[in-house]
Amino acid sequence: MTLRRVTILSGASLLFAACLAVPRASAAVTPGDGLAMTPPMGFNNWNSTHCRAEFDEAMVKGIADIFVSKGLKDAGYQYVNLDDCWALPQRGPDGNLVADPVRFPNGIKHVADYVHSKGLRFGIYTSAGTKTCSDIGFPGGLGHEQQDADLFASFGVDYLKYDNCNNQGVDAKKRYITMRDALRRTGRPIVYSLCEWGENKPWEWASDVGHLWRTTGDITDTYSSMLAIAKHNWTLSAHAKPGNWNDPDMLEVGNGGMTDTEYRSHFGLWAIMAAPLLIGSDLRKATPQTLEIIGNREIIAVDQDPLGVQGKPIKSGNGLHVLVKPLHNGDKAVLLFNEGEQASRISTSAAEVGLPRANGYKVRDLWQHADRHTADVISATVPAPRQRDVPREHGPALGRVPTRGRNQRRHRRGLSRSDADRPPRQRHHGHHSSHQPRPQPRDPCRRRAHRTHRVDCPRRHTVDSGRVAHGRLPEHQVDSAGPGHSEDRALFVTGQGELPVRRGRLVHTGRGGAARAAEHRLPLGLHVAARHQRLGPGGTRHQQRRHGPR
Repeated sequence: MTLRRVTILSGASLLFAACLAVPRASAAVTPGDGLAMTPPMGFNNWNSTHCRAEFDEAMVKGIADIFVSKGLKDAGYQYVNLDDCWALPQRGPDGNLVADPVRFPNGIKHVADYVHSKGLRFGIYTSAGTKTCSDIGFPGGLGHEQQDADLFASFGVDYLKYDNCNNQGVDAKKRYITMRDALRRTGRPIVYSLCEWGENKPWEWASDVGHLWRTTGDITDTYSSMLAIAKHNWTLSAHAKPGNWNDPDMLEVGNGGMTDTEYRSHFGLWAIMAAPLLIGSDLRKATPQTLEIIGNREIIAVDQDPLGVQGKPIKSGNGLHVLVKPLHNGDKAVLLFNEGEQASRISTSAAEVGLPRANGYKVRDLWQHADRHTADVISATVPAPRQRDVPREHGPALGRVPTRGRNQRRHRRGLSRSDADRPPRQRHHGHHSSHQPRPQPRDPCRRRAHRTHRVDCPRRHTVDSGRVAHGRLPEHQVDSAGPGHSEDRALFVTGQGELPVRRGRLVHTGRGGAARAAEHRLPLGLHVAARHQRLGPGGTRHQQRRHGPR
């Protein structure tokens, strides 16, 4: 039996992955200019600054510097884009747009050159109308398409966002095609973003016009706005492919209107939808939590997968959703998303997401960057996205079965290595969820009988990394570890090598080493991989070790 990989995002969402080595689908090939073969990644100032005075040359250069210094460039972010308000309200005597000398005293080309010097790309904005969308109404491109395209090329522009305001009722296709042709005549490769708000269903006609098109109106920094846009955008998956992307608008992560839990859901949804990832917050003020979310390379890899397929729901009901995104190597990414106001259990399985049966799955938590294991079914109690955030260090830790000594004492108390050294009040947020009360100290399963593998005692352990030559993993459920862990998670599956399980880490009970289908308390968002294992002589065999001291 061969394997396929699955990836899951969670938090108010969960990401899971499992793997099968079957004939792999090749990445889609899109004829054309070869631009935007994966969703564009970068920065746009509008969501954080609008037309305020802080939008200026110093800010743009500072963002480029941060891309390099904070590792965002290495994570895949390329474009540093200007939005509205960069120009003067009137064109110059030659008819060209003129940069605001207060905001950009050295001109736009100087800024573009600075961005390019950092190994990044530069973007600019105008509108497919007589004026742009700001209240001031700066000059738009309608009737000046070739002149503006030539000017942008002379600046060294790599990306154009073309808005839709003050369009004078001119047919959208005509306006956007005219600018497309003007850009092509410049001879400069420029990614063309149609910001048409989805009014004329550009996903039906713009595949040979632009590289990405807005599918909705503008996003705002609220959970309701983000959710409404995501739910509309995920219905359009059939129209996305390399070189053509559905654009649900820029990221709001870090602007302060949502909790970190909601921002993780926001980022996970955009990733599963293969959406452009354009940072909309002022990175000069970014918190470590914001940088952790937008800089998560494993989740970015789901968004940037070269197959270029947008994830779509395979089932939805009562505010609970499962979305699946195929990946280029035969793996799949899965998003478990809870849009409701209370924690709810969401389940899926390898079969349900289109994977064949396998003996076990390697689970990777894309937020914690840790591998765990499960067998087929993934069942998670996904917290509500509106839930109050709890600092991650007070959330539950991944369970593990230590071998001996201090680690073993921590294990028997249901604590992780880091939890054991915290005050009792903090420990309470850890290992056990509200659905599984913490055992009392006199619980007989905490005595020696438990450590000698008596069948009547439950197991609540995870499997650690390592290797086992033969055998079959017990069935696991991935569960929320309590209200302290309300955040997005991602799972990624890899199927290389033998099933990686360290000796002594499998939990099993019963005579003959029969595996118990134990419930494993794991944080949400695991990445899962599976690999078929040939059984040893006489059937299934397990490496096992006593839980207690020798």
